[in-house]
Amino acid sequence: MKRKLKSILLIDDDEPTNFFSSLLIEDADCTEHIQIADSGQRALGLLKSDVLPIPDLIFLDINMPAMDGWEFLEKYRQLPIDHQSKIVIIMLTTSLNPDDREKASKIKEISGFETKPLTSELIDKVLLKYFQSAVKV
Repeated sequence: MKRKLKSILLIDDDEPTNFFSSLLIEDADCTEHIQIADSGQRALGLLKSDVLPIPDLIFLDINMPAMDGWEFLEKYRQLPIDHQSKIVIIMLTTSLNPDDREKASKIKEISGFETKPLTSELIDKVLLKYFQSAVKV
């Protein structure tokens, strides 16, 4: 029997992308909760909240209005350590800019950099690499 993640947080301003990604995550049956934040500010609010579980995994977009993924990470670093601990952050973006990939590789909070769209293969890859107990047996 596999263990499910407590929560996965999608941070992306694109509603169709969030809908499609949440369907894939539901189909993977790998988490108890899927949280969606359509902005970096909303994501920070969710992370500061004690109502919902702290996510095990975050899929973070770079290009968002008001607060992009990089700005989110700056504010994320200011959260209490118990709100950051053990969260795997995967940049999930349409950016093909090699500078973005390079910048992400230098930020310790970012575990991976992947190109959209989210796929079932990518979910499996992330689960296998970071959460072996959540992988289908």
